[in-house]
Amino acid sequence: MIQPKILRALRLYDMVWRLCIPLLKLNSRLKDGYASRCSGDGLKHTDIWIQAASAGEAYLALSIIENMSPVTPIHVLITTNTRQGLDIITNSLDAATHSNQVTARCAYIPFDRPSVMDKVVQRICPKLMILLETELWPGLLFALKKNKVRSILINGRVTPKSLQHYMIWPLLWKTLSPDKILAISDDDADRFATLFGQKKVQTMSNIKFDRLKTTINKTDNPLTAFLPYAAPFLVLGSVRQPEEYQVESIIRKVQFSLPKTIIGLFPRHMHRIKHWAQTLDRLNARWILRSELNREPVAEGTIILWDTFGELNPAYALAKAVFVGGSLVPLGGQNFLEPMIFGITPIIGPSWENFAWAGNGIFDQRLAVKADNWQSVASGLIRQLQQTSSADSHQAAAIRYLEARKGGTLQACDLIADLLNPKSGK
Repeated sequence: MIQPKILRALRLYDMVWRLCIPLLKLNSRLKDGYASRCSGDGLKHTDIWIQAASAGEAYLALSIIENMSPVTPIHVLITTNTRQGLDIITNSLDAATHSNQVTARCAYIPFDRPSVMDKVVQRICPKLMILLETELWPGLLFALKKNKVRSILINGRVTPKSLQHYMIWPLLWKTLSPDKILAISDDDADRFATLFGQKKVQTMSNIKFDRLKTTINKTDNPLTAFLPYAAPFLVLGSVRQPEEYQVESIIRKVQFSLPKTIIGLFPRHMHRIKHWAQTLDRLNARWILRSELNREPVAEGTIILWDTFGELNPAYALAKAVFVGGSLVPLGGQNFLEPMIFGITPIIGPSWENFAWAGNGIFDQRLAVKADNWQSVASGLIRQLQQTSSADSHQAAAIRYLEARKGGTLQACDLIADLLNPKSGK
């Protein structure tokens, strides 16, 4: 029984949404699919509804679908908040579902207005709702409770700061709580238990580990022809705009200490190519665009400015040292696990919150190095470029670390199968 004060709060929440929705059409991100976000009219009956907020959660949803093995055919609806999430799902659904008894479609999730969500849940009438990571929307959760739809939170994570916000009114969240929470760490599980109660919470391995490929194809690397064997190759990967000045300083220090080093510079966003071209000219550096390379090796001391997509991993495979960006300023970091799989010990800056799920053990085992500032990053890269490589032993240790943490997807799929089975009694 939902307390009257919570019902009053939800009516007020509904009123706020009613007033705000017309203004949201002005938002460049939300105007895409605006009509369907307002009503959810195009959504139809489904067996499982998965909510995947954006790109990261979209990949998790695909992993779950790929590993489902239902006894009878089931239909899945995946909703998302962003165009990027929608594109990822749309482009991968056929491959994800072609070998099992799952059919799926995707759409934008409606705005969280309780009256709209209630109609949507009644129309979809799912047997199970799957929420990924931290998708706690009051309107959606209330509609699920009201219509007696089971819900589970998979790959759950919640920061201490977010928990503080939820604890402003803990009774609301305990009332609307999902039926089961699988959290990705003991710390996350403890925080969810504080909010929802210990009985509902279990831990699981992060599904993101399952998506990391630890088998390497060492043949046919398209970059081999460009890189002279004798010259050390440094990759500065996924460099973000707010840290460009620090990365420029790293380039200067490396070129001063080891002038023969070939540097592969990978801006995270292509619209920064022009900026970097101007910067390298200002530094009087020898540089060339990746798109202008022919089949002959580049000269020692050249900076290759990458203006093409899809070659960061092949570059990691040939690198002697790697810096991964998004980490010198508070941006949360970019993926530094991929170079580890090639036997590289990547160096990152102090910001790595986006990959905290990977665990501090990565640094304790020296599978990656976390530096305090750009000066420490530069010094560490220079040391690595000067050292004799031990890539095979590093690669084996990295693969052991990552493989030991896989299995979250199958754990989640087992729980889903149990909840869909009416004989389970769970």
